[in-house]
Amino acid sequence: MRDIVISADSHITEPPETYVDHIEAKWKDRAPKMRFDNEKLGDAFFVDGLPTPIAMGLVAAAGTPPEKIRTTGVKFYDMHPGGWDPNARLAEQDKDGVHAEVIYPTVGMVLCNHADFDYKTACFAAYNRWIASYCSKHPARLIGLGQLAMRTPEDGIRELREIKSLGLRGVMMPGNPALEDYDSRVYDAFWEASIELGLPLSFHILTDRNYAFRHETRGPKMNGFLSIMRGCQDIMGTLVLGGVFERHPALKVVCAEADAGWVPHYMYRMDHAYKRHRYWLPAGQQLSKLPSEYFRENIYSTFQDDWVAFKVANDMNWKHLLWANDFPHSDSTWPWSQEMLAEHTKSLTSEQKTAILGASTAQLYGIDVSKLAA
Repeated sequence: MRDIVISADSHITEPPETYVDHIEAKWKDRAPKMRFDNEKLGDAFFVDGLPTPIAMGLVAAAGTPPEKIRTTGVKFYDMHPGGWDPNARLAEQDKDGVHAEVIYPTVGMVLCNHADFDYKTACFAAYNRWIASYCSKHPARLIGLGQLAMRTPEDGIRELREIKSLGLRGVMMPGNPALEDYDSRVYDAFWEASIELGLPLSFHILTDRNYAFRHETRGPKMNGFLSIMRGCQDIMGTLVLGGVFERHPALKVVCAEADAGWVPHYMYRMDHAYKRHRYWLPAGQQLSKLPSEYFRENIYSTFQDDWVAFKVANDMNWKHLLWANDFPHSDSTWPWSQEMLAEHTKSLTSEQKTAILGASTAQLYGIDVSKLAA
């Protein structure tokens, strides 16, 4: 019997009706809408307040040969149907040897960087209703995450409760809250609410405005691909050094799609800064442990084909390493994940392999593996 394999970071492709059919009436005219613009752009979401439409090319390019990947000119119904059809999704999981997926948004990632927090709150509430319905068709294998805007800590707590009531299993957070940054004590009640409700909190790449889609890249455009993980790293450092885990030791945070091979060096770097420089360059508060210990105990990291993460697994908490296939995005390992994993996991013990490929994700989100076909 082979290991249960769960993707800790997959995505949907929001269909045209996601927002307009589920948003509050007063926002309906401004809801994000998909339309075909022209042959060059193809199908795209047009979002009130964003200068550039969200073309759908890259968001469903899984399995496409590199030379054929394009950002524009793609029509929605030519994409992987599992992006919006939960029944089709199971066949796509089976093709990749995946038993279940933790599902993040796609257009919702871009919306995280919208300047209007009232608008974001309405859009995310609509999305949450849609994704809850999508995942309800196959709840054992489709593990949906909600979104919240973090307009205020009080609003965040209300949104957490709504997400929990919809049966969703975690939350994708925006990289930037409306008020103070995440190390502020104004969020203490919010962190405690997430613990009480059993909702892990995820920070995904490209949801921080400092390293998001319209971030200006130094040098060639490809250099921007190397910087997108820094938004997540900044947030992890903010939480660790700002004492968030010191004050809330049961808080569980996921650093999503930022790879993980860098984690041992990052933990060393935080420890070095704390031990050598904390008297002139203070952390957010006095810590009772080294920064690396909070990272090991409170932070989970998802990754796809980062073979370095497997090689250095013993230098971090490998029980918090979560493999993912990123389906159906352009960075996805679908449909050749099993071939890749056979090669990349050779250095792991059987216990490590079981944990990283699915058991740790199942434990984090309360996934009943007995309902998954092994």
